Parts: sequence; C-alpha cells; structure tokens
Amino acid sequence: MAGGRARHGDVEIAYEVEGPENGVPLLLIMGLGLSMDFWPESFRALLTEHGFRVARFDNRDVGASTHLTRLGMPSPLVWVSRRWSGYALADMADDAAAVLDALGWDGAHVVGVSLGGMIAQALACRHPDRVRTLTSISSTPASHIGRPHPRALPALAPWPVRDRDAAARRMVNIFRVIGSPAYPHDEEGIAEVARRNFDQARDPNGIRRQLAAILSAEDRRPLLRDLRMPVLVLHGDRDLLVQPAGGRETARVVPGAKLVVYSGMGHDLPAALQPDIAGEIAALARQESAPLTG
Repeated sequence: MAGGRARHGDVEIAYEVEGPENGVPLLLIMGLGLSMDFWPESFRALLTEHGFRVARFDNRDVGASTHLTRLGMPSPLVWVSRRWSGYALADMADDAAAVLDALGWDGAHVVGVSLGGMIAQALACRHPDRVRTLTSISSTPASHIGRPHPRALPALAPWPVRDRDAAARRMVNIFRVIGSPAYPHDEEGIAEVARRNFDQARDPNGIRRQLAAILSAEDRRPLLRDLRMPVLVLHGDRDLLVQPAGGRETARVVPGAKLVVYSGMGHDLPAALQPDIAGEIAALARQESAPLTG
C-alpha cells in the first residue's frame, strides 16, 4: 500500500492506493465525518481481487487532510437558510479530481458512499471525462430527498469526546442506530478505526462544515440527467440516515442507471453483502469495457 498527498489550492488531501500496479483505477469516496479507514479492509480486498487498483482518501476537514479551521463553526442559521459560503460540494469534488491528478489517472471508476456519493455525483457532473463509471451508495441527489429519520439525527450531532475510548463508544453507538438491522456489526473494527481517527484529528467543527456543504448544495438532478457513463445506485431498505427515497430518485433521474435495493441493509456496508456489492461494481465496470477479472 502506498500513500501521498494531493493539492487543490490551499487544501492538501491525504490518500492511499492498493491493489495490482496494472489494475483498473477505482476511486473510493467516504461519507460525512469519516476517514478513508472506514472503508472496510475486507471490501477493499474484494475490489482488488476483481482487478481494481483502489485509491481512497480523506475528504477535507477529516483525518490527515487539511482541516479548514479558519472557517470556524458554521452559524446555526445555516440549518435554516441552507446557505453557507465556506466551501461547496463542488470544491470537495475538485479535491477528488486532484487525487486523480496526483495518481496520474486520466479517469477512474468512482464509488462514493453517503456524502461520498454526493461528492461522486458532483465529480461526474463537473468532470464527466474523468469518471468511467459512477456508483452511488446510500446517497441522494439533493439533501431534502431521503431526509434522515428522527432516530438517526444523533449521528449528525458531533459533540466533543474526552478521549479515544469515548470516541470509540460514540461511533459504535452511532452504527447501532444507522447500521444494518439484519446483519451483525463489526463493532470491534468500528471502535478501532474511531480510536485512530481520534488520535489523528479531533475536530467536531470539521464535521459541521461538511454538513453545511451538504445542506447548502444545489439540487444535482438537472445535471445528473445529462450523465452518459454507466451508473449504479445501491441502497439499503432500512437506511435511516439517508432514507431509500434518495437512492430511488438518483436512479430515476440518471439515464440507464441500475438500482439495487438490499433488504435489511442500513447505512453501512455489511460484510455479508460486500461480495455482491463488489461484484455489482465490477459488472458495471465491464459495461465500460474494462479488462477486469472475476
């Protein structure tokens, strides 16, 4: 596994890449407030077995990437007005494009989950020549579609924690609420990644800034209607954080998009479903005539 840092203006984006050197480029984009380490190792291994060269990165304001602390905490008015001038999802999409540049990739198959799916959609709309296929997981084309269930709202409240063990307990409790009710959770793995994240960066305002970017983003449906690359939309029917209407609407507006709804899946990637999810992504890539195995 190799790593590096991409630059987009005054923002540096930490990334890692793994898999066969001559593999087919695939970019993973993680969700709200979570570092790239929340992509399960087992899932990444399945993708590399399919012949992908897999890159992942920390979004701005998360992990080892630049934290825009100078922007402070967004005003509470943002949650009402849905306007914020700090940065936009478009900026986060351009961060992803900067990672492609740093890797020397003209294009890649792009997979995003939750906020990462929104960023992946924006990347495909802004830089369609860089996105060979798009997979949007547990996401939505607009923040008012598939709004969080009231039970999931605590996941959007990044209160400070005292120490790494408190950070681990908080993250485990969040996934007990938003995770898949039909599948077991890897609570030990979640806790360990949360501890590493706490050691790396303690910035609850970073999550608030990302959330402000989500709330202030324009509805992407007019642009998504113009996409012409193969598109896959995956969603769980028990997702409380981005309810299934978000996935259904994404698939409805994108020409030719394939929608797969998993029974019993919430807002995570259950180990039992990872082989099927990886297989769907590989099948999508084959539509683009990529030389994949498996």
